[in-house]
Amino acid sequence: MFYAIRHFTRYRYSKPVSQSSMEVRMHPRSEYAQRCFTFQLSVSPRSRIFTYNDHTGNIVHHFDIPEQHKQLTIIADALVDVDDPMELPQSLGEDAWRELDQMIEQDDYWDMLMPSDFARGGPELDELARQLNVDKRNGADPLTVLRKLNADLFREFEYAKASTSVDSPIEDALRLRRGVCQDFAHIMISLVRNLHIPCRYVSGYLYHDGSHADRSADGASHAWVEALLPGLGWVGFDPTNDLLAGGRHIRTAIGRDYADVPPTTGIMKGTAKSELQVRVRVSPSEAVLPPDQEFASDEEWSRFLESDQKLERIQAQQQQQ
Repeated sequence: MFYAIRHFTRYRYSKPVSQSSMEVRMHPRSEYAQRCFTFQLSVSPRSRIFTYNDHTGNIVHHFDIPEQHKQLTIIADALVDVDDPMELPQSLGEDAWRELDQMIEQDDYWDMLMPSDFARGGPELDELARQLNVDKRNGADPLTVLRKLNADLFREFEYAKASTSVDSPIEDALRLRRGVCQDFAHIMISLVRNLHIPCRYVSGYLYHDGSHADRSADGASHAWVEALLPGLGWVGFDPTNDLLAGGRHIRTAIGRDYADVPPTTGIMKGTAKSELQVRVRVSPSEAVLPPDQEFASDEEWSRFLESDQKLERIQAQQQQQ
């Protein structure tokens, strides 16, 4: 299915800042059942945009704004085709754990097995593992264990917007027993790695079509996990919604945890306080059209762009004076 995606980000500053340097990870990946046909990144104030691929293959856009500005707007447009993945078996064979160990021995999965900044162990995580009986020695195969864990986290934790922040440690959600999709992903990654199963963080989007009872928020980015399984490769699990990642999940970046894949990250020169505004829209698309044509009639987004261009002109006049 084709999806047209628009990701709007605006930073407002309490007073002008003299410089901003930013990295953006919003370009959907093209691999497996997903293909990104078009991508366009717009920045206001205007800036020359560069790209590179990081060590996990994510496409990273980066730019610098050297002049004074009081707000920064980033708009990413993409057109992506996502097929439903192959149907998974209900379970794996009795030799699955041994086959998984052999896979790990033959290749380098160290970074997806070790604890990371946001996906790490501790007393709270150990207690949860005991409560949920997360143990590869309980007789179940790896896929069955992960299916159960996905459902258990959905049942045991409440999804609550703004209950944690992007830099909250894993212990906050474990104590509160609630969080956002980022917290669900970090908790599942930590538990899965303790089973010696390579597991990674996935950032992207989830299409909300109204026919599914998704708990995650519409109008925002999403996060889930992928675990490596013998005979299947990387399999996506969405513990926020108790789903296997499928045709509604659109992948933009993968990493050890959120710290590797934030949609935007950067620094600004100044002492101003900042306010962040984010809006995401994922909608079905009938045809392969460039983003400019796909959204040409969207009055709401046009107004955002017009206000930014007006502010640019005012700031340029002030600097000339």
